[in-house]
Amino acid sequence: MSKPAFVYVTYIRTTPEKLWAALTDPQTVGRYWFGMAVECDWKPGSPWRLEFRDGRTADSGEIIEAVAPKRLVIRWRNEFRPELKAEGYSRCTMEIEMAEYYPDFGGRAVKLTVTHEMEGDGTKFIAAVSGGWPKILSNLKSLLETGDVAFELGV
Repeated sequence: MSKPAFVYVTYIRTTPEKLWAALTDPQTVGRYWFGMAVECDWKPGSPWRLEFRDGRTADSGEIIEAVAPKRLVIRWRNEFRPELKAEGYSRCTMEIEMAEYYPDFGGRAVKLTVTHEMEGDGTKFIAAVSGGWPKILSNLKSLLETGDVAFELGV
């Protein structure tokens, strides 16, 4: 039986290097992730943490794999909702690759695939990320393509 998972694929008109920078630069993360702060040095085995503006920890974990600009894997646990924290750790894999070239459609894009899966059987956490990732990734795409986000904090 497969583990609970959420998979999201988007295409962004950017380069793998710019996308990687957006995924790992704290200032950029704050822009598309509703003001969250990220703390990490992006090396395998390093701690990873997302914080709310007031300093509370939202999520924590560790970097499992970081291969710039292709693949980032984070062991991830929600810290602020007791029912989600109780489900334990998940694994978030972000894969970056060049999309096929289609000259009739205006050129190149980067394909970003986010796979978020539970290590255990937690379904509440997967339901929660299934609602959050589309907004976060829409903001990321908009920011990289237009310089502005689609959703503002509190919307």
